[in-house]
Amino acid sequence: MPTTQQFTNKTVLICGASVAGPALAYWLHRYGFTVTIVEQAPTLRGGGYKIDIRGVAIQVIDRMGLLPEIRQASTAMRGGAWVNRSGKVLVPLGPDLIGFRAPGDDEVLRGDLAQTLYRKTKGQVEYLFADSITGLVQGPDGAEVTFQHAAPRIFDLVIGADGLHSTVRRHVFGPEAQFVRDTGIHACVFTVPNHLDLDHWELSLLTPSRIVQLYSTHESAAKAQFIFRTPAALPDRRDIAGQQRLLADAFADAGWQTPELLHAMPESPDFYFDSVSQVHLDRWSDNRVALVGDAAYCPSPLSGQGTSLALVGAYVLAGELKSAAGDHRIAFAKYQDRMSEYVALNLTLGWTNANRMVASSASMIRMQTTMMRMMSYLPWKGLAMRSIMKPVIHATNAIALEDY
Repeated sequence: MPTTQQFTNKTVLICGASVAGPALAYWLHRYGFTVTIVEQAPTLRGGGYKIDIRGVAIQVIDRMGLLPEIRQASTAMRGGAWVNRSGKVLVPLGPDLIGFRAPGDDEVLRGDLAQTLYRKTKGQVEYLFADSITGLVQGPDGAEVTFQHAAPRIFDLVIGADGLHSTVRRHVFGPEAQFVRDTGIHACVFTVPNHLDLDHWELSLLTPSRIVQLYSTHESAAKAQFIFRTPAALPDRRDIAGQQRLLADAFADAGWQTPELLHAMPESPDFYFDSVSQVHLDRWSDNRVALVGDAAYCPSPLSGQGTSLALVGAYVLAGELKSAAGDHRIAFAKYQDRMSEYVALNLTLGWTNANRMVASSASMIRMQTTMMRMMSYLPWKGLAMRSIMKPVIHATNAIALEDY
């Protein structure tokens, strides 16, 4: 139930309606704040790749009362395989080697989690779809925000939960290039017909500097994912046709199912293409504005921790605002203090994962294949898995959640 606590700041604008924004809105509403979410997309964005919810982020989901829904939406991957260019299985993989998750962790599609969070909040907060912030001026009594379509409004606080290419961060903290660090890798994912009839199964083709993955969590559709070293020249971020041409050229000779996947690409409803990048800021707030999730500390999509950081960051930020009775000066400082070590460990984990994943030579791929084959068959696989998972488990649990 909403608290009766009196606040010095009551109204909050959140920019972004993916994961961090609605999660933050849920907690703020629960604590008695009045919340508006602005989202530039005309509707809630579906699609996206598989995302992990690990460690303390599962605790956050449980405290939101959403754990049964997350378990129901789980990708429940049964296993998969690494294949060669002809489709021959090189390494069969059980669900443990597909997911590399600790007991209790889970995996869902990004779109499924976004829908779950939206359903939880749509009757509690105001959503402004198909709109975006065009200006933000902070004053002693609030932040005046201008929108592309809606009339200007004044909010006590503004939170940027708008991802890697954050508009709020650009308006308040400066150009994106100051904070975004590219790993030298690009990723693309989109929905395709499930022409191989995959049943909660994932197939991966590794070639030098490129990975092609095909997996399905639903009978009717599959996801095609392409990961590759960033080329010298890139189309504009909004030039989807140019991005698709680049992808087709980069994977023209990859073999296996690649031609079929690329042929389906133009008709896909949820094409996503972007750099595998991190966000590093010394501070996540400026006066009445703060950042949360990828806008503040994106660990990269290949980290497996972006969603967890968003969920935990939303929980901590809202909790500190509640504890400080809305005093942003106290709350924002404590938010950064409580999250800093957790974020730092996961940024390091993300950078390591991204650079290990995409092998640059055939010899490196042979070594990776041999190691995975050994992991699949050796009797001490459990011990090896625990050793591999140790730094992941440490990073994903590197914060104690307060009971706000």
